[in-house]
This record gives sequence, structure tokens and C-alpha cells, in this order.
Amino acid sequence: MPNIPDDIFTEPDNVSPDTLTNLGPLRRLAGLWESDQGVDINPKAEGPERRVFREHIRMDPIDPQTNGPQLLYGLRYHIHINTPQEAITFHDQVGYWLWEPATGLIMQTIAIPRGQVVLAGGTAKPDDRRISVEARRGDTRFGICSTPFLEEAFRTDYYRIDITFNDDGSWTYVTRTDLALRGRTPSFNHHDTNTLRQIVPPMPNPLVGLLKDAKGG
Repeated sequence: MPNIPDDIFTEPDNVSPDTLTNLGPLRRLAGLWESDQGVDINPKAEGPERRVFREHIRMDPIDPQTNGPQLLYGLRYHIHINTPQEAITFHDQVGYWLWEPATGLIMQTIAIPRGQVVLAGGTAKPDDRRISVEARRGDTRFGICSTPFLEEAFRTDYYRIDITFNDDGSWTYVTRTDLALRGRTPSFNHHDTNTLRQIVPPMPNPLVGLLKDAKGG
């Protein structure tokens, strides 16, 4: 359990406005990324299905965030996935990646338009080349919340993503989602992997631009 100060209201002084320089290991995720080599293993009535997908990820730095004395830097992201066979969206996801420099806490929030949200957490050092976060159903800190239909038919019991930052500037992820399918045992390991390459570098967070304009460029 983290050390919570007696004063839970006072915000920190002298907060750096520059998110990109204070993102720790998340700095390598900032920017616009693409790949057409993703692989998804998902459950179907007749058994596991393997699909290759195209992925587009945008990760934009946000202004520093505080919870009283807690200071977080982060990225707002949007993931869009389709397949070579279909133009229709295969997967859409929005959320935040967050970093707390004081403790090494990293977090990922997930919201998908099928009625599910996730808050996953882990720890890392600023220069780590590999990061991981996870969440479990029923956990009130890093947990998973789903609609009644998903709870009954495709219950998500566990989520984890492992990210490796590669020497060429790309990054590779592997996700694992344990699904309890109604009427079937054991749980299904729904997993995805891809290697993303940057096509556009990140822009500074809005506050940096405002301060620059206030100083006359």
C-alpha cells in the first residue's frame, strides 16, 4: 500500500509543465504508430480463430495531473484496428497511460464500445525497456467492469499487457485476457501481439504551447 501523507489536499509546488520530459518509460510510446502485422487469437463457437489485423495508435501527451499531492504525467490514446478482409472496425479503444515519477507507478485505462472498462497497474523504472500492467475482476484498485451480458457470456477475469521497447525505436506488445465463456472450461486465453512503428513524432502537451506563446515564442 502506498504511503498516503496526512495532508491529502495540498498540491505539489514547482510542477514541470513539460509532459514529454517527465513520462519515464512511457516517453517511448508517444506519437503516432502503425502496423499491419498484428495477430489476434479469439474465441469462436467452433474453436479459436487466428486473425491478422492492421493497427493505428495515437498517443498524445496531456498536461500534468494532480490528486492532491499525487503528481501524474500521461498520454491520451486511441487505438483503431481493422483487418485486410474488412473495412469495418475490428476493435476500437480509448484511454490513458499514466506515470507517477515519485513511486514508479504506471497505469493504463481502457474503455471499449462493447460495454467494458479497465484500470490496470504496475511499476517500472524510468529507463526500463520492458513494462507491464495488469488488472483482475473484483479488484477495487486495478479492476475490470463489464455489462451484464459480458459478465454472463464472456466474463473477463484477468487482463495483462507486456510492452517491450526495441532497439530500432519500435515497440512490441503482448496482451492476455482470460475469458470465462459460458458453458465452457477452462478459461480462454484471448491474446494479441503486434510491433508498432512510429510514423509521426509527438507534439508537446497543450500547456507547453500556451507557456511558449505567453513568452512570445
